[in-house]
Amino acid sequence: MNWDDVRIFLAVARSGQILGAARSLGLNHATVARRLTALEEALGSKLLTRKTNGSELSGEGERFLVHAERMESAMLAASESTGADSLLDGTVRVGAPDGFGVAFLAPRLGELTERHGGLRIELVPVPRAFSLSRREADIAVTLERPREGRLVARKLTDYRLGLYAAQTYLDRHGTPRTLSDLAEHRLVGYVEDLLYTASLDYTAEFLKGWRSSLAVSSAMGQTEAVRAGAGIGILHAFMAQGDPDLVQVLPAHTLTRSYWTVVHEDLRSIRRVALVAEFLSEIVARDRAMFG
Repeated sequence: MNWDDVRIFLAVARSGQILGAARSLGLNHATVARRLTALEEALGSKLLTRKTNGSELSGEGERFLVHAERMESAMLAASESTGADSLLDGTVRVGAPDGFGVAFLAPRLGELTERHGGLRIELVPVPRAFSLSRREADIAVTLERPREGRLVARKLTDYRLGLYAAQTYLDRHGTPRTLSDLAEHRLVGYVEDLLYTASLDYTAEFLKGWRSSLAVSSAMGQTEAVRAGAGIGILHAFMAQGDPDLVQVLPAHTLTRSYWTVVHEDLRSIRRVALVAEFLSEIVARDRAMFG
C-alpha cells in the first residue's frame, strides 16, 4: 500500500469529488482517479462509488477511512519528531464564524504573516460548522465547546450580543421602551432552518415569538441590513459598538456567548498550527475590551 495513494483517498473522501481533491492536491483528475483505482486493487475493496456529481464512500470506504486517518496522524507525528516540520513554513487554515472571522480576524492576521514570511494563512469565515477530523480546517473557532471527538478546545473569550437599530429606522418607527414593544417593530434575524448550532437560536431570549420581517443567514449580512434601516436586530457588540450608524436599543438587555479555538489532537503539536492558535489567543487578549 502506497501512502500517497492513501493521502489521495483522504482528499477525495473529504471533498466528495475527485476533481475537487485533484485541485487541492495540485494533481490532474486522471492521476487521482488512477491512484484511487490502484489503492482499491491493493486492498481488494471498492472504497468509493463514483458518480457524475461526485463520489461517495462505500461501506468498505467508511471503514478504511478510520485507518487512513490514523495513518495520517502517524505521518504527522513522524514529520514532527524527525524535524521535518521544524520550520514554520506552510499553510494553516482557520475556520471561523463569519462575523468574528471578517470583522475581527481578517484585519489582524496580516500581523502574523508579517512576523513569519513562510507562513500562509487561509481564513474561511462562513456561517457553518467545520469538521476537523475531515481536515476542513486546521483550527476552528466555534460557538460551543465540543463534547465528542479527539479535539482539544481552549476558550478564547466571552462576547456580548445586544439589540441595535439604525437611527434612521428609529426616527421613522420610534424606539421600543420594553422587550414586549419589539413585537410592534420590524425585526431582523437568522434564517431559522440554516442555523448550524443551537447557540445561534437566541431570539426567544429577547422576545418569545420573535418573527423576523427580514432573515439573513450570516451575522455580517444582518449587521448590514440593520445598518441600512431594515429593522431591529440582535448584533455582536464588538461589531456594532462604535458604528455611528447604529444605536443600541434597550441596552439593559444583552446576551453573553463564548468563542472557542478547537484543534484536532493530531495537529496540536504541529508547530505552525500551535503558533497560529496561540496568536489567536494573543490578539483576543490584547483587544479584550471589545468583547466585554
